[in-house]
Amino acid sequence: MHIHLIVIGIIFIVLALIHIIFPKYFEWEKEFRSLSLINRQIMKVHTIFIALTVFLMGLLCLTSANELIETNLGKKIIFGLAIFWTARLIIQFFGYSSKLWKGKLFETTVHIIFSMLWIYISFVFWIIYFIH
Repeated sequence: MHIHLIVIGIIFIVLALIHIIFPKYFEWEKEFRSLSLINRQIMKVHTIFIALTVFLMGLLCLTSANELIETNLGKKIIFGLAIFWTARLIIQFFGYSSKLWKGKLFETTVHIIFSMLWIYISFVFWIIYFIH
């Protein structure tokens, strides 16, 4: 399981860094013009903090895999991560409209890849929690 936490740590760090391109890729400058200043800033600030949180989860998995697997505190952290990423998996199917990806090759591919990623991450955390 140690190697899986290392892999997940790397994935999390990459995911966090991908957030850097969100404003340009999703054309936030244009898309957010109609929003109030507070709503524009909430979106930007929340995106930064989501990226920071995912980055720190990645660092935790990379630097503390043994502790996460072998200690009581680690088990509690793993339990929280399992809940968090299982919730993210559920949101993948119920938080986003299928209109965003159905019938669109690239978007469907991204949807499938991320669905599989959330399944893998959730599964690893639950296995560590229940078996180790």
